[in-house]
Amino acid sequence: MAKQPKRIQAWTGDREAAHAVAEAIALVKANANAKFDESVELSINLGVDPRHADQQVRGVVNLPSGTGRDVRVAVFAKDAKAAEATAAGAEHVGAEDLYEKIVGGFMDFDRVIATPDMMALVGRLGKVLGPRGLMPNPKVGTVTPNVGQAVKDAKGGAVEFRVEKAGIVHAGIGKVSFTDEALLINVKAMVDALVKAKPAGAKGIYVKRIGLSSTMGPGFKIDAASVNA
Repeated sequence: MAKQPKRIQAWTGDREAAHAVAEAIALVKANANAKFDESVELSINLGVDPRHADQQVRGVVNLPSGTGRDVRVAVFAKDAKAAEATAAGAEHVGAEDLYEKIVGGFMDFDRVIATPDMMALVGRLGKVLGPRGLMPNPKVGTVTPNVGQAVKDAKGGAVEFRVEKAGIVHAGIGKVSFTDEALLINVKAMVDALVKAKPAGAKGIYVKRIGLSSTMGPGFKIDAASVNA
């Protein structure tokens, strides 16, 4: 078993205790001692088996308090739509020229958005963008004719989520520098989005376990009932 970092070992409390969400947030912030503004990460174990098509969980949520990250956006669009994306703040906008840059190894972006007419071109980048979770998808609003709004959403706190093979969803919901209230609002928004995205094939307990941690600090379990209290 890998040795845990000293910052995590320093926490001597009950590792198995489930805390009210407000208490968990306070504990995460109190134990975030790195020399940078650590991200706050939410992990939710869902009662689904992603191997089955009717138990997939995927979507996007706009976090009310934002993410605290500077999201770099690349947009595949032409003419008026390209101008719209640029006006909304996209860092990289193009069509064939942007495609050639990415084929050549350019990856200086965190989100890719495309107009529907560009997907024939973008689809050829599947082997590059797909493994990084960057492939545009209409289900999460990254394939859309409304590229201006999509760029604003991406920069304003839109977070994509997708269940992993083990049935867990990981999502960054802010920074340690956020107020407790801002983090609480984001936690509730994320859990609410996951509940709304509950697939038809899910049986039994859906939200099984919730954990909260910072980038370098220990994790704390959250009493799921307290999130909706």
